[in-house]
Amino acid sequence: MNPDPMWKIALRPRWIAALILALAVAAGFALLSQWQLSRSVSTGTVVERPTETVLPLTEVATPQAPLPAAADGQRVAAAGRFLPADTLVLSDRLNEGKSGYWVVAHLQTDGAGVAVALGWTASQNTAESAASSFDGGDATVTGRLVADEGPQTGDFQSGELSTLSAGAMVNLWSTTDARGVYNGYIVSADPPTGLEAIHAPRPVTDVELNWLNLFYAAEWVIFAGFAVFLWWRLVRDVWERERRA
Repeated sequence: MNPDPMWKIALRPRWIAALILALAVAAGFALLSQWQLSRSVSTGTVVERPTETVLPLTEVATPQAPLPAAADGQRVAAAGRFLPADTLVLSDRLNEGKSGYWVVAHLQTDGAGVAVALGWTASQNTAESAASSFDGGDATVTGRLVADEGPQTGDFQSGELSTLSAGAMVNLWSTTDARGVYNGYIVSADPPTGLEAIHAPRPVTDVELNWLNLFYAAEWVIFAGFAVFLWWRLVRDVWERERRA
């Protein structure tokens, strides 16, 4: 006499009841997993930075040192003297999706030199005119501190500059402080006449998830799958015993 196939054993009343129980247990585990997942988000740590509070530049950055991640995007104030001979024009700069030019000045503070992006314009002639007419002098700049950009990879030998790097600025400025420069630049909130303000949005707030709750959520999913697997394993054991008999 041939034994019943495995699917017929699974359709026996006792194993149908066992399957219903296994599915109920798996559903409970799935709900627990969903609950742990929601808690991993709700109890996550929001990394708040006072980026919109204007702080002195010297409090958030140090000359000749990498810009801390917490300082990138911070609104700062820096007092010093603009050196008009060091004003430059950067090309291929986007401002809210539009390509144009930046006018960048050299602010000599009590601590070190720092590059200041004064403003943006779509016209090269306007940018060059603004750079040549910028008379500098004593000033207090308020704006957003941005991390130093990498070295330019394009054709800079022709005289065009498209990236704002402290290393490049040092080689182009006529005067540099012995104490060095800040490895970042300030996007001025108040552009000179004839230039538009450079769009410098507030940094995105980071959220650190609760990884322990995520781990528990994954565990409950595994338990749910194991409940169904255990039912299948028991049915298979019965089928194998009957086949051997």
